[in-house]
Amino acid sequence: MTIEQALLETKAVKLQPDDPFTWSSWMKSPIYCDNRVLMSFPIIRSVVVDMFVERLSTNKEIEWIAGVATWGIALWALIADRLWLPFVYIRSKTKAHGRQNLVEWDVDQAQNYILIEDLISTWKSSLFAVQAMRDIGKTVLWVAAIFSYEFPEAELNFAELETNFFSLGNYSTLIEEAIKLNYIDEHSRWALLERRKQFA
Repeated sequence: MTIEQALLETKAVKLQPDDPFTWSSWMKSPIYCDNRVLMSFPIIRSVVVDMFVERLSTNKEIEWIAGVATWGIALWALIADRLWLPFVYIRSKTKAHGRQNLVEWDVDQAQNYILIEDLISTWKSSLFAVQAMRDIGKTVLWVAAIFSYEFPEAELNFAELETNFFSLGNYSTLIEEAIKLNYIDEHSRWALLERRKQFA
């Protein structure tokens, strides 16, 4: 199973080329991907964890896993558990009470991290999270994500990170998989690809 098949099978991704979604950023998009849905399917959840473990297990430089809050904490912890690595998570903003942490849990024992996101749109949350780790003197060796929308703005922002990146799935492959599985017709495929160009 590919990640695109998993997203389509669980209906975690929705495609609406003629009635685009409005994101919280007010951006109009023909696709909406809600990876939280994957957590409700134990077999698929396990497959996603397996995919990350396979990609990361050969990199012996990685000492800790860092995840971007909040929904993905459970999934990132499962990945860390399978890799037998410690885990921290990064808030979207500094906590207003207690120790006022931005990065939660113990970060003093290791230098090299992989940062895991649920999906990549414009990369702004990744930029923030990577900078948060760098501000406390840590090295982010890789940024990894479940899915990438492949927006050109993300590529520009990614260049600023100066770190390695991979995603398990992406927009282009998802559209082709949706055609194969009869989730969309050729008209929708054309419309989705045309709307994709609007972000170029």
